[in-house]
Amino acid sequence: MALLDALSREIGPDRVQTGDAIPVRHRTDWSGMAPVQPLALVRPRSTREVSAVLRLCSAHRVPVVPQGGLTGLAGAAVPCADGIALSLDRMNAVESLDAAAATVTVQAGATLEAVQQAAAAQGLQFGVDLGARGSCQIGGNLATNAGGNGVLQFGMMREQTLGLEVVLADGSVLPMLRPMIKNNTGYDLKQLFIGAEGTLGVITRAVLRLHPAPRARATTLVALPDFDAALALLGRLQARFPGAVAAFELMWRDFVETSLRWQMLREPFESAHPFVALVDVVGDAEAPLRDALEEALAGAMEDGFAVDAAFAQSQSQAQSFWKIREATAELPVHMHPPINLDVSLPMRDIGRFAEVCRTALDARWPSHHSLFFGHVGDSNLHITTDGRSIGGEAGEFERIVYAQVAAFGGSVSAEHGIGLHKKPHLGASRTPAELAAMRAIKHALDPHRLLNPGKVFDL
Repeated sequence: MALLDALSREIGPDRVQTGDAIPVRHRTDWSGMAPVQPLALVRPRSTREVSAVLRLCSAHRVPVVPQGGLTGLAGAAVPCADGIALSLDRMNAVESLDAAAATVTVQAGATLEAVQQAAAAQGLQFGVDLGARGSCQIGGNLATNAGGNGVLQFGMMREQTLGLEVVLADGSVLPMLRPMIKNNTGYDLKQLFIGAEGTLGVITRAVLRLHPAPRARATTLVALPDFDAALALLGRLQARFPGAVAAFELMWRDFVETSLRWQMLREPFESAHPFVALVDVVGDAEAPLRDALEEALAGAMEDGFAVDAAFAQSQSQAQSFWKIREATAELPVHMHPPINLDVSLPMRDIGRFAEVCRTALDARWPSHHSLFFGHVGDSNLHITTDGRSIGGEAGEFERIVYAQVAAFGGSVSAEHGIGLHKKPHLGASRTPAELAAMRAIKHALDPHRLLNPGKVFDL
């Protein structure tokens, strides 16, 4: 094929793999969607090479699917059979870190963990953390506007980003690597590419914000009588510890009960409670921080916002508390298969939404096994059901839940993007006018529809 010959001449034959030489992992991602064999896998080592690849693919009208660490759950990195897969894994350098300015400049293929480690070496921290930290890449985190742990305190990837370098579909480069918080020079172009899932351009480098690393952390489990009490407690803690509530993970009783059973853990309180919140607060010194947290929770119990609380007295005990929340790692073992939905709702409505959803699911599948849990403080709710308990009707499960998401004015995707998997449901969270605006932007930046075609929405 003429394009493959041109790519080999332009960037070197060692950068271009075809046929059986393409590793199996590059044919799909963690979404579980069927693998697809692309025409070629191209693995550039520089922005110049990415630019050359896109310029040549544009000239030959061949689609390009950007790939990061392939840990996405929505199918955004699944290649197409008539195009190339563009992997950024060889562009993995943490180029520079400015400790005084608290910024780091990285290539898109750097793993999240590499950025975290570089920050930690300077007494700093990066504001986003994910379970896939050792595999996911910064480019993919940006392309999906990843969240995970830390959003309550620092925000999503969008909030961590000062500058980007992006290659457009025709190969032209946007050098937007300006490390300033204040930069009001017209359209903030970088924001177009964050969360666009590679449909508007290929992110090659980024300037990211860092934050001072906390010296102390206090962890507690709090038993709550109802959802409204959870919001009241969160508000009180944020007022008492401004900017220092690092986690507020809310678990409905069904989730806690299931987690304890699966992992053979002890009930953390003398009796069961409708809700349990896992709270992390950070500060300068452990003893004063723990005392202040205990005092705050004692007040909450007096006012009826909390029923009971268990305080971690050591790092190992804090880890045991977190183990209850991290039962999600057990889902593939105990559910056949797990069907996971990751939605967001206005905070005040999350409790009522969960009740309405449960009622609708009870009516359709009286014996369904569904779990409700989430970050809540950032409006994020996870709903997981055992596929076997609903007769494998994953599509109907999604339809029921997403119908309620639309009714409550929420989002069908809180963190993982749209990709291919959630594309049929995008209309539940976007109006026709919004979709038309998105299509207009796509047409302006990628008129030949070559970048990650078929993802997010149909043109």
